[in-house]
Amino acid sequence: MATRWGIASAGKISHDFTNALATLPPSEHEVVAVAARSLSRAQEFSKIHKIKKSYGSYEELAKDSDIDIVYVGMLNPQHLEVSKLMLNNGKNVLCEKPLTMNAKETRELLAIAKEKNLFLMEAIWSRHFPLYDVIKKEIKSGSIGDVVQVIASFGFRMPNVERLNVKAQGGGTILDLGVYTIQFASLIFDGEKPLSIKADGFLNDDGVDISMSAILKYSNNRTAVLSTHSLANLPNEGVIIGTNGTIKIPNFWCPTTAELPSGKIEFPLPKAPLDFNFINSAGLRYEAMEARQCIKSGFKESDKITHKESLLIAEIEDEIRRQIGVVYPQDN
Repeated sequence: MATRWGIASAGKISHDFTNALATLPPSEHEVVAVAARSLSRAQEFSKIHKIKKSYGSYEELAKDSDIDIVYVGMLNPQHLEVSKLMLNNGKNVLCEKPLTMNAKETRELLAIAKEKNLFLMEAIWSRHFPLYDVIKKEIKSGSIGDVVQVIASFGFRMPNVERLNVKAQGGGTILDLGVYTIQFASLIFDGEKPLSIKADGFLNDDGVDISMSAILKYSNNRTAVLSTHSLANLPNEGVIIGTNGTIKIPNFWCPTTAELPSGKIEFPLPKAPLDFNFINSAGLRYEAMEARQCIKSGFKESDKITHKESLLIAEIEDEIRRQIGVVYPQDN
């Protein structure tokens, strides 16, 4: 039986996620309904993606008994509210990153999922790319020796993109881009909590970060150097440096290629029916596959991105924001 999806919001990332679902067998994934704050937007979205039902409110989507899981794809400040709504109405949830605006909200959401005995996963799609599994096996093989350094940069010139630069929309490079660099370091260091964090950066006139540089110190002489930017294009690669070698991963947040000591590897993505808004968005299929498998197996969280690690990532984001001076209304 197909996993029946509801889509909460009709924005660009929801378009890409729904388009990625279309690369999977219809016997396994079916989009049943879409909801937006505007019925006309939901109807337009449903027409493009050939979805049966469209709603002008998230409450209607939450009460639809034909839905197994809801993909939450709206702006960051709405993640907690809408995810809670879905969980309280018996829906499993795949919520876009960042899961919430801060660690306090994350704890609240995780507690509700546990109380309702429902599946909840932060949609850090990176974790589900096949290449990540290969990288972990490569490190475990000892081909690069002991890992002592991780470097990850993620930045694009996007000075006028509101979701990245407006505080009311949950803007800032830490939550929008930094989450990917943080999760990458956490992946390589097996979810270990950093011993210390040192961070700095610049804020715009609205009080959100337009750049961030952070050094995370771990046990056993290991460090991670992370950077984000919205005024310049950064190298946008992840580098894992060991005592005997290096692994480089272009587009580390949605990787299809990597440079190993033994040579280059590649995992091409399938074609989708429609054009995508963002690079490698066909890879959103992997997190959908993981969500389906977890629900079928009765799991309430994924071991690829556990609730514990989502909370750790939120705590690291909080600390970096604290040091740089980014404060959201949700923090008070």
